[in-house]
Amino acid sequence: MPSHSDRRTPVVVLADASADPSAAGPVAAGRDHAARLLLATPGTVVIRHDLSELHEGIVRRTVCADGREVTTVHELAHGCVSCTLRADLLPFLCLLAARDSVRRIVIALDPAFEADAVCHAVENVPVVDVHGRVDGPAGRDVRIEAVLTCLDARTWLADALGDEMLADRDPSAAEEDRTVAQVAVGQVDFADAALVFAAEALDRPDRDRLAAVLERLLPQAPVCWVEGPDALDRNRIENLLDRVPADSRRGRIFDAHAPLLRGQPRLDAEHGVALFEFATDRPFHPGRLHDALDVLFDGVVTARGRIWLATQPDHVVWLESAGGGLRVGDAGRWLAALGPDELAAADPDRRALAALRWDEHFGDRHTSLVILTCDADPDEIRRALHWALVDDAELLLVRGAPDLVARWDDPFGDWHEDPCDTTQSSASPLGEQRVNER
Repeated sequence: MPSHSDRRTPVVVLADASADPSAAGPVAAGRDHAARLLLATPGTVVIRHDLSELHEGIVRRTVCADGREVTTVHELAHGCVSCTLRADLLPFLCLLAARDSVRRIVIALDPAFEADAVCHAVENVPVVDVHGRVDGPAGRDVRIEAVLTCLDARTWLADALGDEMLADRDPSAAEEDRTVAQVAVGQVDFADAALVFAAEALDRPDRDRLAAVLERLLPQAPVCWVEGPDALDRNRIENLLDRVPADSRRGRIFDAHAPLLRGQPRLDAEHGVALFEFATDRPFHPGRLHDALDVLFDGVVTARGRIWLATQPDHVVWLESAGGGLRVGDAGRWLAALGPDELAAADPDRRALAALRWDEHFGDRHTSLVILTCDADPDEIRRALHWALVDDAELLLVRGAPDLVARWDDPFGDWHEDPCDTTQSSASPLGEQRVNER
């Protein structure tokens, strides 16, 4: 929790992990019900943006407070989500924070908004030309108290394990190259707490399996299972927020070098669900790794982490998958590849952890992947990844003839080859390539 001296207005973000464009979906209804319950606390203001006409440059903003509901229509010169953030949501957060009567702001996100993008914008995007305020990020005036994500017990796990493209489910997302799984998993992974709706529809084995996945994906987050439309009341949702741990992420964006097993998740297997780490101080052969990655597309909820490619010895390669979607890209350089001034400026925690495993020749280069499976065989995944590592003869080349190794065919270079469908992402802080394949 923030210190008592933090006078910024707290913000609760209500997110929808269903990847459902329908405003009448069960999760959307549950999210709106949760917003109404939070509104009952004095001093709470609820903001909703309807982006269903965004392609026409039209955004409808609804504000609820003190028993009143006001909807205004805004026309944007460029109809996009980032324009809506910059032109309306962020400045409005600053205006609300300046009012003494506002003690808490609840943002009920339209499905087109994603919680991580909103939180990143709050902390980093400058808000300009607000009367009486010095230009700067909205994070100077508000703080993310919690991200509360809503999901449908009946469909979320199937979405998280699937390979459906987001554009196939939502025609308005025609330019999206992500899968439904990438959105569904990403929304839940970013949460500080979760509301699981339609829990009564699951039989005991399915509920146990979903609970095991959530417990490992969100080891610190309190989860409220909602059975029936009237089962959620104000006390339950306020208690859920009160149980968010003090060291929860609360909107923070972790970089590629942050711990991968945050919150001390369970590493035992139950109900066909397992979370395990694949760690090695030997690099991958890029061609064999490309072939081995097929093992991550069936029965894997998510895999993420840092990998060392023999052909890219200076660069940390970030890998992240969800269901049938995968993205791979550059996450900066290894400490061993930095100059003295750059090394001195590097994060002290990262340098301290690297010192514990420093190799005389390879420095801090390593691979560390965390993989969450559901009805997949962890041993089969380990075998496939071990096969993709360089063998002893290749390791000698990595050590003594890096110029020769650099000539190896590398599908993870600037462009992926068929059958991968690859485009560059401009939104990612890692500058990764996106690969969606089966």
